[in-house]
Amino acid sequence: MTRALVLALLLALTACGISPTDVQDRGNAPTIKIPPPSKTIFLIRNGKLALEAADVENDTVASLLGALFAASSQPLDGGRDTALRGFTYLGIKDSLNPVQRDEVQLPRTSTLTVYIRGDGTLTRLGMAQIVCTAQQDAAYEMVKIVRENVNRPSRSEGQHTCGELK
Repeated sequence: MTRALVLALLLALTACGISPTDVQDRGNAPTIKIPPPSKTIFLIRNGKLALEAADVENDTVASLLGALFAASSQPLDGGRDTALRGFTYLGIKDSLNPVQRDEVQLPRTSTLTVYIRGDGTLTRLGMAQIVCTAQQDAAYEMVKIVRENVNRPSRSEGQHTCGELK
């Protein structure tokens, strides 16, 4: 009995052999960073989208879209052109698409709505200029274009991704 008691006491004193320590700070938790959008817009060169530097104060999507539509009211040189002549940029609104109850649970994605005004036909290339410029910000999975009309209801030009319009 004494032998068992001594053995139990020794076992209790040694435990697992690891001495306890205080909490130790090992630095910040791992995180990812989404790179900010670049200060570039999509214009047209030789009938195809071409990335061009934009003269903007900051790299927000609103600022880049403002520069894109400003370029459509100016003469462009060097073989550059735009399919947005006659259209005006009104603003943007971003919203989260809620996950549907019956869907597979996916991360929420952000849709950017771009409001424009203009009378002509918004071509596929014009839509690509808007969508691809906006989607340089990786936070936006879809871009919806809405045409605001004077004395008529607004009209959706659809939801798009840059990849489908290129």
